[in-house]
Amino acid sequence: MTLELLLLLAAALFAVGLFGALSQQSVVMVMMGLELMLNGVIVAGAAFWYFLAPANADGQVLVLLVIAAMTVEMAMGFAVVTLLFRAKDVDTTDMAAELKR
Repeated sequence: MTLELLLLLAAALFAVGLFGALSQQSVVMVMMGLELMLNGVIVAGAAFWYFLAPANADGQVLVLLVIAAMTVEMAMGFAVVTLLFRAKDVDTTDMAAELKR
């Protein structure tokens, strides 16, 4: 595999995730789109690390930080969706705006 091929894969993952996050109304589907976008960032970061500076551990640390941030983001997102569904019995982004009240 070459760097260009991995960056193309990362761009494709990011594009599909962006389309999914912008086109869906279900909060869970929006979160899945965000996950795909973060996976694209992880693939690009790992590809840059592997091809540009494999001797340093900087790329591995970056990938681990992104994975940790993704895990926390998904846990918080699912907690909010669960509370929203229990309180209002809805799971769409349009109804989520009512949480401000």
